[in-house]
Amino acid sequence: MSPDHAPDQSRVGFDELLRSRRLAVGLTQAELAAVAGVGVRTVRDLERARTARPQRTTVDLLVAALGLTGEDRAEFHAAARGRPAEPRPTIPRQLTPALATAAFPAGPRSEAAGDIETLVGPGRSRGVPLPGELIGRDCDVADLAGLLTAGPGAGAGLVSLVGLAGVGKTSLALAVAAEVTDRYPGGTGGIVVTEGSTVSDVLTATATVFGVGRVNDLAARLADGPALLLVDAVERAPVAMADALHWLTRTAPSLQVVATGRHPVGLPGERVWPVTPLEVPPADTEADLATVAGYPAARLFLARLRQVRREPVHPGEVGALVGLVRRLGGLPLAIELAAARGRALDLNEIFNRYGDRLLDLAVPPPSREAVAVTLRDAVAASYALLTPAERRGVRRLSAFRNRWSVELAEGMLAEDPVQPDVGQLDIGQLDIGQLDIGQPDIGQSDQDGRVDAVPFLDRLMSLGLLGARGAGPYRFRLIDVVRDLATERAAAHGELSAIRRRHAVLFARLAERAAVDLAGPKLVTVVSRLDEVASDLWAALAHSANDDPHTALRLAAALPRWWRFRGRDVAGRRWLRRLLDDPRSADADPAIRAWAQIGVAQLALEHDAGPQELPAVRSALVTFIELGETSGELAARTVLSSACLAAGRFDEARAHSEAVLALAGRIGRIREMTLAQHALARHEIRSGDLRAARRRLAAVDRLAARSGEDRLRLLARANLAEVARLEGRYARAADLGRRVLAALTAVGDPSHRRQVLGIVGLALAQDGRLAEAADALTELRGQVMPVEGVDRPGHPADQAGPGDDPRCALIEATLAARRGERELATEWYAVAARSLGNGPEPRDAVEAMVELVVHAETTASRASARDRLVAACHSAGITLLPREREAVGQG
Repeated sequence: MSPDHAPDQSRVGFDELLRSRRLAVGLTQAELAAVAGVGVRTVRDLERARTARPQRTTVDLLVAALGLTGEDRAEFHAAARGRPAEPRPTIPRQLTPALATAAFPAGPRSEAAGDIETLVGPGRSRGVPLPGELIGRDCDVADLAGLLTAGPGAGAGLVSLVGLAGVGKTSLALAVAAEVTDRYPGGTGGIVVTEGSTVSDVLTATATVFGVGRVNDLAARLADGPALLLVDAVERAPVAMADALHWLTRTAPSLQVVATGRHPVGLPGERVWPVTPLEVPPADTEADLATVAGYPAARLFLARLRQVRREPVHPGEVGALVGLVRRLGGLPLAIELAAARGRALDLNEIFNRYGDRLLDLAVPPPSREAVAVTLRDAVAASYALLTPAERRGVRRLSAFRNRWSVELAEGMLAEDPVQPDVGQLDIGQLDIGQLDIGQPDIGQSDQDGRVDAVPFLDRLMSLGLLGARGAGPYRFRLIDVVRDLATERAAAHGELSAIRRRHAVLFARLAERAAVDLAGPKLVTVVSRLDEVASDLWAALAHSANDDPHTALRLAAALPRWWRFRGRDVAGRRWLRRLLDDPRSADADPAIRAWAQIGVAQLALEHDAGPQELPAVRSALVTFIELGETSGELAARTVLSSACLAAGRFDEARAHSEAVLALAGRIGRIREMTLAQHALARHEIRSGDLRAARRRLAAVDRLAARSGEDRLRLLARANLAEVARLEGRYARAADLGRRVLAALTAVGDPSHRRQVLGIVGLALAQDGRLAEAADALTELRGQVMPVEGVDRPGHPADQAGPGDDPRCALIEATLAARRGERELATEWYAVAARSLGNGPEPRDAVEAMVELVVHAETTASRASARDRLVAACHSAGITLLPREREAVGQG
């Protein structure tokens, strides 16, 4: 057939329609049969017209496998029943006003749907409408314009704008055409592809928009200068488009083509340009409209919202605006569909109603007979372009809640079933067969069974289903609506539970590897890495706690140091306690249960609940001794030392620290020796031997320097500041403490920062620097969690509460004493003695009691205060310092 003539497409048989639909989504007959759940022979017979009328069930299965919706679905069913299909246009010869309007969805105004005009005078540009307002694509327009006009031999003959349905490919193509049209003396033309188009259709339409009667005349027509052709929706006829564009670029080298589609054309030399969603504001963006509107996704939402409502966005709606555009993933079509609801709903109502079901957002039907097209339909069309193995891969990747790395993707796509290596749990029996993990279509496996996920990720990026931002390892993210659809499909395939278990095992392994470096010089770096996958860690913990408690316990047991460092000690302790108390985890690996018990105690110590977990950590110590695990024994004794100190078991606490020092010294574990020396220095301070404490702290500094533990060196210097304060060198204590504070601020660690801030505030108050001490007190109170219902109007009985740092009352008392407010100082010292008496630092309580003796107004009250002081020193094993003995008259 001559390329100048097109076949009659008004009547298409079911055999031809099935074949064209299958090729459009890139499936072989065998692959379509596998997806639909029918026999290969059935598909083959249908395409050869050997079956007159297929069964209704078979047609429904094929419709689902091909992802057909709306009019396409109706046409498919009509053809299967032998009814003539409605005539459908082949390829519009040009984007005339009527046809161009049909290319964009009705309802929300498309970015490309402006007034349809020609770009320049007649004969120069045919069938290309002017672009509408294009938001957030300035860099893309500039870069593409530069690529197209780079000069002879430097530009790209074929540039394909590829992306998810609704991402704005056509709008971008029109904007680029408007930008570069003056550089194409041969003119600019545009065509839209429809299903069933042939090579002849494409070539004839191209000849028409450039004003020639025959395709063979194109070369002569374009000889005077380069021309630009826009081709929209190439995925509707991929085979025909590939052949036609190959012929055009070979026959007319001066013709440059910009194609838009959901996948590349696939020609040699083709430049693929993924069109990604618009940038969204970060989750922690300030709820300020001017700030939020600086992000393209929010700016587009606001622009479309103004088309349906007059009222400006209220400050109370800004938070919902951020949540909406983030949840919409920056996808322009989704943004326009959601903004269209602003006619009837405010932004908070839109977010509450559609935030968890974005895929149900729909384009209003153009007529009563038409079917509304949902966002789910648009995403499903791109999803249908994937092979069955690629779809399975996307369903597995949908388990990730935030950004992820190539290595994590390989873990989800690996060939081997993920084994948890604990208890009786066997992931190999958890319906993993449905996952078909490690299909060759996804990536190549090396000899170790590791899947190379890079080709698969590259494929998803080329289709616009996957985004990548930044330069760190965790930079990949499925487009939100793609992830939502893939999660739906995983549930429909019965895979969701197995995928989530694989995800939990994967992150349990990640957390266990990270836990090794959380106790070492890499702490800050590893904490930041865990922060990047925090949402996945929490999701893995939540899912596995219900379905797979063994894996949940593994995961939680590896996270206590991260939780403590990030101030999540209460939440972390609750998770560990819940999992340890779960009867289903009773038969978990004893070592993992022991590490979880240590973690419970570590986190309890952060909110003065360490004594409650003494039985748990003692049980862990017994387990590790029985298992012969030296590392576990050292960790258990270290935590036991702190827990016993908090419980007032001072001799037992010291014994555990000395045992750690001896055991660590025998096996050369420098870090544990450092921790033991640090704990023993606290005991020296308690006993009043400040010289011995200095020697211990000097040893801590040397050992920490050898192991590269800068954070432990900081803690040693913080205790040196406390020793200086107890010696009466207040200015030195404040100066050293402030330097430690600055360093701790840089690395995080809120718990130890509060402790050092208390040392600094008290030293400043004792040095008479009242204004500075008051500022430190305010900051100290601002760093603790407020307690609901506690007001602090100014009196000690009202101000001191469970939300205060224990040293706040002592600083308040010292400030009052320095101001000469003796009665108020006495009240504050009494509060301090009560609040500190049950804490982990009994010396602070004793210090408050010494001041009560000093400030007593009568002989009887002085004697009573002295008796309480003697009893406290005896029970805590504390020896008063020389200046304290002198102050209370003990010589």
